[in-house]
Amino acid sequence: MLEKYKEVFLNNFPVSEEQLTSLKYQDIPDWDSVGHMSLIADLEDALGIEFEADDIVDFSSYLVGMEIVEKYGVDLQE
Repeated sequence: MLEKYKEVFLNNFPVSEEQLTSLKYQDIPDWDSVGHMSLIADLEDALGIEFEADDIVDFSSYLVGMEIVEKYGVDLQE
């Protein structure tokens, strides 16, 4: 599932895999509010989950997102 998680980020934003762990909301122009909602929708589709509103708001970085996704029972361990 970690590969799916990474893939969604890489498909949504013009970043390399090496940049993911330091990627934060609004660090790049593409991760604005519209990009955020697109990311969330793509993650929900790819991982088969539905985020609660508070988690969508709290999803502030690649790493924080991993913690949030794991709350939904998705195992992101390699």
